[in-house]
Amino acid sequence: MSEKKAPSVLQGFKAFLMRGNVVDLAVAVVIGAAFTGIVNSVVKGVINPVVGALGTQSLDNYSSCLKAPCTGTGANATGVRILWGSVLGSTLNFLITAAVVYFLMVLPMSRFLARQEARRKAKESADEVVEVTELQVLKEIRDALMAQHNSGRIGS
Repeated sequence: MSEKKAPSVLQGFKAFLMRGNVVDLAVAVVIGAAFTGIVNSVVKGVINPVVGALGTQSLDNYSSCLKAPCTGTGANATGVRILWGSVLGSTLNFLITAAVVYFLMVLPMSRFLARQEARRKAKESADEVVEVTELQVLKEIRDALMAQHNSGRIGS
């Protein structure tokens, strides 16, 4: 009887790390983190100045007073404020990130996969037509041979 050795913890960990989906996920997280920096720069460098033309340059400064008196900022603030400007800024960050991911990654990849699938189906249907044609030819040859064989018997 041969005994199977159980894989060591280190071997199991190595196998886990070398799985394709784990590596892909790690790459996606790193790229996502780098991409977040780009989006934040766009919001701070483009969106905020546009908003600044209408009011304050930082969306974080937009707020509403829920319970007066709302005076001061930071640790000296009094009253209850709703900081809807920071929610708006985060929403813009999310929408820009989602749009870029969709238009630069998801949409091109889905189009590519659809083209690949269409090519595969076209190739399969072409192979099927060839197989059907070959089958028809073989049937015709069989029928001709049987007719020739049968006509030879009748005449003898």
